[in-house]
Amino acid sequence: MKKIALSTLSLALLGVAGAAHAQTSVTLYGVIDNSLTYVHNANGNQSLWALGNASGGDLAGTRWGLKGQEDLGGGLAAIFQIENGFDPSNGRLGQNNREFGRQAFVGLTSQTYGTFTLGRQYDPVVDMVQAITADNYFGSAFATPGDVDNYDNSSRTDNAVKYVSPVFAGFQAEAMYAFGGVAGSTGSGQTWSLAAAYNNGPIGLAAGYFRANNTNTLTNGLRSAWNGTSGGTFDGPINLAYQTAKSIGIARVAGQYTVGPFTMGASYSNAQYKSDAFSTFGSTEKYNSGSGFFNYQATPALLLGLGYTYMKSSGDTSATYHQASLGADYSLSKRTDVYLVGAYQHARGNTRDAGTGNVVGAQASVGSYGYNGTNSQELVALGLRHKF
Repeated sequence: MKKIALSTLSLALLGVAGAAHAQTSVTLYGVIDNSLTYVHNANGNQSLWALGNASGGDLAGTRWGLKGQEDLGGGLAAIFQIENGFDPSNGRLGQNNREFGRQAFVGLTSQTYGTFTLGRQYDPVVDMVQAITADNYFGSAFATPGDVDNYDNSSRTDNAVKYVSPVFAGFQAEAMYAFGGVAGSTGSGQTWSLAAAYNNGPIGLAAGYFRANNTNTLTNGLRSAWNGTSGGTFDGPINLAYQTAKSIGIARVAGQYTVGPFTMGASYSNAQYKSDAFSTFGSTEKYNSGSGFFNYQATPALLLGLGYTYMKSSGDTSATYHQASLGADYSLSKRTDVYLVGAYQHARGNTRDAGTGNVVGAQASVGSYGYNGTNSQELVALGLRHKF
């Protein structure tokens, strides 16, 4: 990242806003991540070669952003952050063509009292739990099948008010509430989330719960899509038929332990897509997922990892998914690395088809890449990532 004092940029960035405060700064930062990706059994039983993927990156979504802080005195500071996501393969905006679709918020922070922010943000479960999972190291190839539990950060939340506590002896907590903004119907489209974490030396533990409500925007008496303040986690065929759910509830817990060059971790999640009279499916669809990973820092520059995920759906339909993942990341410098990741997934049982609503055979779909498959799918990505 490059930090630039606002006093040196006041003419270019602030125009007639006046002289900048001496304690004020803005950081320009970003990541560009692209890969050559091969998928076996993509969109049926076809093979696919592609540059990049739907999320714009494998280990990290491509982005650029600005974040700043102004010292207000007495240990209090004003903060802001705006972050744009885009696809480096074609330059198109990400997050449904939003200019600052990844993050956009303003707030106040204090070392004594914590941080309070307003705007489009990540929820507390993402902030606290994702950091100690395999996704933090190797991205979507290690994520839950279809990312049904937001393991790979598919969702962000609009209209959100979030509080992050200071760290007390390794413990930290977060809470968030997002206003649905529907007059006369407070709960329509609202989101809330809570999470807590403990990090002390080699041990990391975290747990949280996320609840998002859909709106009652109807077509012919039924919902046709997901329209809540939080984006849906509908990456591919595994859960796409449940985007008319009344609500999504996700409970996640994770742990990580590091000893010497080895890091190992495990996580569990329960995701529930609940129906009501306006949904196009009849019963709550539940996904229980357990995963583990093992990383080896072979040299200061080379990180190797392997992971395994088991997921079972029940309720409206029933299916099981097995996914094995491998990864290698080599740092060319502090800011540039090359990586090779791969995953194999097998699905068995039934799911619901998003187009017809019929119960069909379960399809494999690795992580949040979103490719439709047969009952098995293999994916390999060779990529280059640069941070600035």
